[in-house]
This record gives sequence, structure tokens and C-alpha cells, in this order.
Amino acid sequence: MKDKFSITFLLMAVLFTVCLITSNLFATKVISLWGINLPGAVIIFPLSYILNDCISEVWGYRKARLVIWTAFAMNLLVVVLGQLLVWLPAASFWDGAPHFDYMFNMAPRVAGASLLAFLAGSHLNSMVLSKMKIADGGRRFGIRAILSSVAGELLDSLIFMPIAFWGTPVKVLAGMMLAQVSFKVCYEIIILPVTAAVVRKVKASEQVDTFDNNISYNPFKLSDI
Repeated sequence: MKDKFSITFLLMAVLFTVCLITSNLFATKVISLWGINLPGAVIIFPLSYILNDCISEVWGYRKARLVIWTAFAMNLLVVVLGQLLVWLPAASFWDGAPHFDYMFNMAPRVAGASLLAFLAGSHLNSMVLSKMKIADGGRRFGIRAILSSVAGELLDSLIFMPIAFWGTPVKVLAGMMLAQVSFKVCYEIIILPVTAAVVRKVKASEQVDTFDNNISYNPFKLSDI
């Protein structure tokens, strides 16, 4: 008998990957909302943490770890191919080369910052949610989702922002970090009813509710899925 293949898990994993890739590209633009400076990634990056919560809650930390590494590998592929296009000579009639080169010349540094920040923040988010689920017996998903996201996003911002925006005045950088974390947390609180509803529906349709008892939380143990 063939193992059941979860289309829902696949779609969530793909969406998670898209969120990471686009957030790294969007981070090259700094936007200003009501006088607050924020990287453009804030419009999509919180969605990746919501998806991380859903995947970790339903399928467990080990599946989340696999998705996190897969997403990063795909992001790295985009960065490498983008850098290759930067090195290749542009057509003489095309006037968009300086803009394209600016985005993808910055991308390797953004990707380097993302490597540390994304892996650390996403794994911490998933691990905290997983351990709290065991401690709470599966109850209080809303509290677990918010607290795990706060931990992951705070660590992510503390690593990502100083590297990606190296050279930015400390006062401006600190303001961006505080605004980014606050924005993400508020975003997740507002969208929490939707997240909780999606989790309940997926658990019911997939008939899966994983508790990570006696597993390894080593982020590099990819063979354990």
C-alpha cells in the first residue's frame, strides 16, 4: 500500500518557500509608513511564521525542520542565479541593468543575514511551539503561537537587521528593529483567529495532530523526518 500523500502539507511548504524568497528580495527596499522606516519584507514575512506555526502544530517539529531547510535551499538557488545574471553582460538597448544589479548585488549580503536569522528564528519558533504543546497537552494554541513567534521574530530581527543594513545609523537601525518586531507581532495577533481556524481545519481533514515526544531538536538532523 502506498503512503498517503498530503497535498495540504505540500502547498503549505511551497507557500512558505515563496514567502522566504520574496521577503529577501523585498527587504532590499526600505518603506516608510506613518514616519516609521521598515524593510519591505514586513508585508509578507509574518506569513512565513504563521505557516511555520501551522506546519509545526499539525505535523510536528521534524517536518517543519525539513520545510525550513528546503525553503532556504531554494532561496539560495535564486540568489546564486541572480548573481550569475548580474555578472553576464546586459543587452545594449536595455536600460534596466543598474536597477537589477542593485537588487541582486545586495542580495548575497541579505541572503547571508537571512541564513543566520531565518534558520535561527524559524527553528526557535518551531521548537518553542513544539515544547509548549507537549507541556500544555495541546491546549492554548493561540498563546503558544504568539509566544513562539515573538521568540523567533525577535531573534530573527536581532540577527538579520544589523547584517542586512550594515552602516545604517544605530538609532535608525534600532528603531527599524523595534518597529519590525512590533509590526509582525501585531500582525500575527490580528490574524490569529484565521490561523487557529486553519489549524483546526487541517487537523480535522488530515487527521493528524503531532506531539513531538522524545525527538531530537537538533536543527541539522535532517535524516530524522
